Amino acid sequence: MKPVTPLPHLAAPARRALEAAGITCLEDLSQWPEDELARLHGIGPNTLKVLKEALEAKKVNRKKTQKS
Repeated sequence: MKPVTPLPHLAAPARRALEAAGITCLEDLSQWPEDELARLHGIGPNTLKVLKEALEAKKVNRKKTQKS
């Protein structure tokens, strides 16, 4: 069973954008490069900063290449 680390508290548009993309935990988030996350409607610079800090705090490694 894979570990499940909840996403941090986010504004509703950002949370809906992530859920629509199938991102429900930090482990899902780690599979998405930052540039692709930034293209999601509802994800802005502040949300990207919060998500990056959450990944770093939980020591979840982010995928470096584009999602296939």
